[in-house]
Amino acid sequence: MSPGNDKTESVVIVGAGIVGCSLADELTARGWTDVTVLEQGPLAEPGGSTSHAPGLVFRTSPSRTLTAYATYTVEKFGSLDVDGRSCFLPVGGLELATTEERWSDLHRKAGLAASWGVHGELVGPARCAELWPSLDQERVLGGFHTPGDGLARATLACLAQIARARARGARFLDRHTVTGIEKSAGRVTGVVTDRGTFPAAHVVSAAGFWGPVIGALAGVEVPLLPLAHQYARTAPLPALRASHDPEAVRPILRHQDQDLYFREHLDAEGGPCLGIGTYAHRPLPVDPYRVLPYDEAPVMPSSLPFTAEDFARSWEECAALLPELAHTTVADGFNGVFSFTPDGMPLLGESGALGGFWLAEAVWVTHSAGAARAVAEWMTDGRPSVDAHDCDVRRFEGAQRSPAYVRERGEQAFVEVYDVIHPLQPPERPRPLRVSPFHQRQRELGAYFLESGGWERPHWYEANAPLAEGLGLPARDAWSARHWSPIAAAEARATRERVAMFDMTPLRRLEVTGPGSLAFLQRMTSNQLAKRPGSVTYTLLLDESGGVRSDLTAARLGPDRWQIGANTPADLDWLKRHAPDDVQLRDITAGTCCVGVWGPLARDLVQPLTPADFSHEAFGFFKARETYVGCVPVTALRVSYVGELGWELYTTADLGLRLWDTLWEAGRDLGVVAAGRSAFNSLRLEKGYRAWGADMTAEHDPYEAGVGFAVRMKKDDFVGRAALAARGETTRRLTCLTLDDPGSVVMGGEPVYVDGFASGYVTSAAYGYSVGRCVAYAWLPAHAVPGTAVSVDYFGEKVPATVREEPLFDPEMAKIRR
Repeated sequence: MSPGNDKTESVVIVGAGIVGCSLADELTARGWTDVTVLEQGPLAEPGGSTSHAPGLVFRTSPSRTLTAYATYTVEKFGSLDVDGRSCFLPVGGLELATTEERWSDLHRKAGLAASWGVHGELVGPARCAELWPSLDQERVLGGFHTPGDGLARATLACLAQIARARARGARFLDRHTVTGIEKSAGRVTGVVTDRGTFPAAHVVSAAGFWGPVIGALAGVEVPLLPLAHQYARTAPLPALRASHDPEAVRPILRHQDQDLYFREHLDAEGGPCLGIGTYAHRPLPVDPYRVLPYDEAPVMPSSLPFTAEDFARSWEECAALLPELAHTTVADGFNGVFSFTPDGMPLLGESGALGGFWLAEAVWVTHSAGAARAVAEWMTDGRPSVDAHDCDVRRFEGAQRSPAYVRERGEQAFVEVYDVIHPLQPPERPRPLRVSPFHQRQRELGAYFLESGGWERPHWYEANAPLAEGLGLPARDAWSARHWSPIAAAEARATRERVAMFDMTPLRRLEVTGPGSLAFLQRMTSNQLAKRPGSVTYTLLLDESGGVRSDLTAARLGPDRWQIGANTPADLDWLKRHAPDDVQLRDITAGTCCVGVWGPLARDLVQPLTPADFSHEAFGFFKARETYVGCVPVTALRVSYVGELGWELYTTADLGLRLWDTLWEAGRDLGVVAAGRSAFNSLRLEKGYRAWGADMTAEHDPYEAGVGFAVRMKKDDFVGRAALAARGETTRRLTCLTLDDPGSVVMGGEPVYVDGFASGYVTSAAYGYSVGRCVAYAWLPAHAVPGTAVSVDYFGEKVPATVREEPLFDPEMAKIRR
């Protein structure tokens, strides 16, 4: 893939559901002239999830990306019509709280809405009853009303976009079943159907829950689980008749405490009724290979028989919330098939396994137009305008693509659709999946594990509990106290005062070798890497637009050998796509491990164990050396993500436990502690170090993100250089804040108010134990300079904060460079 693909190249889209039709419209609007959409069913109602989806569009999500996709879906479908009938009905949305936990969460959701630019308001029970007159307001604590949400008329939107795409030259061919994907030299070359073969330079699978079937034909794993979700319609309800619209008037209603949602069907055959969807039943996985063909299905392939026993409990809860339902019955229902992924996010982008084969899968109607725009931008410009790293098809590790993993996590994603999910809450199973060689020692120390990328990651150790006594930390609210312990403060203090050992094994490590490696990395990254072996450089992977697609630590271990610290599998894929023949790349993470040894006594701990000179003069900051720690060969990098003296010590996985034990025994007299990610995050924020994917993404350039020091414009050309040279004045910046009240904390995602207006949002936050208050980083307008008073909305409370100079801790870098 390269930016600016030839728009005359042939594109075949598999699937004419809402995603495929939206993508055809987006591509042809961008000038693609040879687009063919293949559909196994009839175009008017192809029989996938689009054909039965209730069309609910609630824009607000913890994911900024998904909120942006849903917002674009509302805007686009609201501008489309078929014969004067709009493709979007802006009836609004209403989410109810019947428990204190949900009511608190709706306050958090209102903050997320403000962060992402969605208008909404928290309302009391009386207002909820005005919006839904049949509601028993005695059961309701309040609601979150979003007037701009509503109902997407998905099949109508398909027809409108088919007409537009056809007018620009696209072909839509129904009754074509895909039977094969042709490929050559690692790239897709065509699509085989039961009615002929279609040559293609690009193939996009927008097949919905058939995605794994299409992927298998291409030799591409598609980590998607089809699951059936119940939807029922009541018998006619005469009270719904008063309406000026033929379909719905009341806002779509979510009763998430009971996993329910409701919408009106005023144009239903037989009379107006309510549609009811539920996630309260057991997961009902569906084998996509056994779904009946269109002409053999009793209704349509995606509509399975209704299992009344699974709906019984939900019907009781419906009648309790809406008493009028006690006097009616369920007239009909079905189990509709939808797509779920292990992390609940879509699958977008070009496959790393087959060039030119793209996925636009696991996309619900809610996000359909936005996701389609992202893929069209990716194909045309090389990058989506809204960062999509958490939707990238390449984000999953090998084990996370296994059928067993996809099934377990997919079923859990279904169960949790309407749950209150804490941002740190780990999945329950399958765990443990990936563990470092130190895992047994960590368990012996009472590690509290959370999970990321399949890795078990200690966040603190109960063995350090005595160190937390008498610290006098402020009390925490219930939300911020989850998955947190005051022990983290003790571990942070031990790092600042003595020495601590951190498990850094989950950091991704790539090996780059070959005679062309220096020239290649110089071209691909932003900083100057033409340094002697033994040097370490912090550098950036930019895209052609100058956006930060990742940040790297490049250690030159030999003239033609490098160890690269990277972020996601997409980094390796990106580098491999551009690597010349004289450069080899491989991911060495699984076969290696790392202990971070940091603190003022780090040299006292490591030096007696190694024959190498670890003095500052002999082994300076941002240097690398291959040596030994005890019996263990290590690659030592003098880098620090916590703002203290120390090293990252790497070895092979088979020697990892010996490395840990050697350091641990030698450190006893120095008061060494094992420290977890909770302390680590606090320390790095005090030092102002960015976390890619949270604080900065491809939407941001290095200068506004505060990492412009990693750009060397005077070196030879590199990816993104031209865009940076042409950039205009910075209008926003990643900004350091501290909360004015030492007892307050925020978590991330909250809106930040400047001069009374929601002007940005928090990216990362943690209590800074060294500075005695919560530290937050936020994207804010450039005029919010140090000293500016702002406020952060935390569960509806405006918490005063102040913009600060950064870094807050050791700005002279004296502690690291001693």
